Amino acid sequence: MTSTPPSGRLLTVEAAAEHLSTSVRFIRRLIAERRIEFVKVGRHVRISEAALAEFIDAGRIEPLTAADIRRGRKGAA
Repeated sequence: MTSTPPSGRLLTVEAAAEHLSTSVRFIRRLIAERRIEFVKVGRHVRISEAALAEFIDAGRIEPLTAADIRRGRKGAA
């Protein structure tokens, strides 16, 4: 089984939570649900900075423009 090494620095769960301004529990839930890529080093869990960036990008929502709003209004009274 071959895999590519994680790019960037490896962060602890606590450091990842601080980076996202969230709780450690939230990060652990992401790991348990396999919603974020992580690395096991012995019994320790680490998250690469690149994996955090990917997670943030995956959740990014683009803002609506005025044209988008007008296009969505059909038959509004």
